[in-house]
Amino acid sequence: MHKGLYITATGPMTGKSAIALGAMQLLSRSLRKVAFFRPIINEPLWDDRDPDINLMLEYFKLNMDYADTFAYTQREARQIINQGSRNLLIEHIIQKYKKLLETHDFVLCVGTDFLAKDPVFEFELNAEIAANLGCPVILVTSGYNVNAEDIRESLQITMDSLKPYALDVVATIINRRNLSQTELDELRTQFSTEDRPALIYSVPNDPTIGQPTMRDVKKGLNAEVLFGENRLDALVGDYLIAAMHVDNVLGYIAKDQLLVTPGDRTDVLLAAIASRLSSSTPDIAGVLLTGGLRPSERVCKFIEGWTGSPLPILMTQDHTYKAVLALQSIIAPIEPGDLRKINTVLGLFEHHVNGKEITNRIGGERSSRITPMMFEFELIERAKTDKMRIVLAEGLEERILRATDILLRRDVADIILLGDVDKIRAKASTLGLDIAKATIIDPVHSPLFDDYAATYYELRKKKGITPEQARDTMTDATYFGTMMVKKDDADGMVSGSINTTAHTIRPAFEFVKTKPGFSVVSSVFLMCLKDRVLAFGDCAVNPNPTAQQLAEIAVASAHTAQVFGIEPRVAMLSYSTGTSGKGADVDVVVEATRIAKEMAPNLALEGPLQYDAAIDPTVAKTKMPDSKVAGRATVFIFPDLNTGNNTYKAVQRAAGAVAIGPVLQGLNKPVNDLSRGCTVPDIVNTVAITAVQAAAEKKAAQA
Repeated sequence: MHKGLYITATGPMTGKSAIALGAMQLLSRSLRKVAFFRPIINEPLWDDRDPDINLMLEYFKLNMDYADTFAYTQREARQIINQGSRNLLIEHIIQKYKKLLETHDFVLCVGTDFLAKDPVFEFELNAEIAANLGCPVILVTSGYNVNAEDIRESLQITMDSLKPYALDVVATIINRRNLSQTELDELRTQFSTEDRPALIYSVPNDPTIGQPTMRDVKKGLNAEVLFGENRLDALVGDYLIAAMHVDNVLGYIAKDQLLVTPGDRTDVLLAAIASRLSSSTPDIAGVLLTGGLRPSERVCKFIEGWTGSPLPILMTQDHTYKAVLALQSIIAPIEPGDLRKINTVLGLFEHHVNGKEITNRIGGERSSRITPMMFEFELIERAKTDKMRIVLAEGLEERILRATDILLRRDVADIILLGDVDKIRAKASTLGLDIAKATIIDPVHSPLFDDYAATYYELRKKKGITPEQARDTMTDATYFGTMMVKKDDADGMVSGSINTTAHTIRPAFEFVKTKPGFSVVSSVFLMCLKDRVLAFGDCAVNPNPTAQQLAEIAVASAHTAQVFGIEPRVAMLSYSTGTSGKGADVDVVVEATRIAKEMAPNLALEGPLQYDAAIDPTVAKTKMPDSKVAGRATVFIFPDLNTGNNTYKAVQRAAGAVAIGPVLQGLNKPVNDLSRGCTVPDIVNTVAITAVQAAAEKKAAQA
């Protein structure tokens, strides 16, 4: 089994950084501790950090010192080689690489940036380093504006030049080019041997990945942000020098443009803001004011009061010509916080590169321990395998829209947004989000509305609901979304980012109902500790469950754990273990354990157990030595909401655990609640969870 992988480009401008990002995610799915290493980096431009290293450290939360992530800068390496000490350079790189292997399961290495003037020299140097590290190699070559025959000839030259190094080429990725399946098959045939098929993939070009953001413009020109600090993630597609009369400038405006104009052109500045607010003109990215000319105080106050203006406005000290020259040389690395670019890259990689083939080729073995990141990556992958239709009831909420953009880029689920169609599209446009693939439904104007209202009336008329009340109720997006799930027009629903938990789950209680054999809806939190994932239930719904309800919660929680790849070993928690304690609270757990074993006789379940006896093998040997659950529990059932809610929060904070949930269980169809303080990643995870639940329910129904 290999312990490292070396990614090298065949020349400049291949998009190697994007491929490295996809490869790191691929490795992080199955390996606990993956290090990132660049033998030679370019001279850092900003923040004294290499942008690729910074991206990996921050996005994947790698616990590494920056000094350990590289060996030399390009200048240092050149000096050592020119002094005739090439072997010394290689030796030091090997030492740093081996030091990382002492504390990590695997090392992903990424070669040079090919920004110097001698690409042949750099390619050979990367080959020599990879050979001395003993790493298999992924080659990345650019297919941008290159036909298939030229790509074939280029690859042949590359492979011939690698023969002296006896490198194991795991895969070749032709980046920024969408080859046809026939063209790919022909390349694979040509470069395959009798005992080893060639793994060759092509990843299509997405120009937005390489486009600078307004934040890149700010850094590249050392510009000052006058307005729109929270919109610096806007992508810049092109530049327009606005030197003519404003009437003529408006005729040249195009989508994602950066308008460059002297700072004293107030007319152009105000017209630019007005164009961004108008639905009849394309959305520009921002404005760059040149010459160090700041708008007057009166104009600034006017703009500050123009609420709703999302336009970033920057000012540079450079005059217009110098500013435009500087714009041409801006480098746009993928920043750790740029989730739009990151998820675009990951979505393309996952769709066009067969990760399983690469993993099998390098011999990476899946860790028996699961980290939070491994669990989250696996969650997304499982959701993508069998895409479900998930409805999001709060379609106008910014966090929901940002999560939708990510979910669609990663192809996690088919998203349905509820709300005013025009307002949702306008807000997404204002935020610079791409939600074109989402289905947007205004409940009141939907052709489904009358049928849903009639269905709700039939289901609830015995409770005194009138037809008029049914129609009023169905105007509520949460009720409408839940009815979509009930009627199989959606596979699951997520809400709660602005609505209360009670409002989110009440419709499900009313007409989705509980599964046969269950009288209660409950919840679990998936607790991602540093080296494992546990299920805690019920920590969000039932204040004081009876013995029957507690048993149902245990069986439902075991099923939920199994759906998400956790082998269920259920601990029924109490303040005593076995027969050591007495009292009404213990008796409830004893009775719940008996009922649960009757409901699921093949389930590994034990109770009552104290938390330490359930999780710690050493304590378990003393308190319950013959138990198959004690010391090895993965599902923890708390006796009441007070205990469960406080415990999950204590573990979350004290152990630095990631708490995913609450995941509702016991319903006929999946409906899940968000915290009103949820983040965008929380929403993405909850949608993925709902999709996995929905897929599991469908498979169970078909079995």
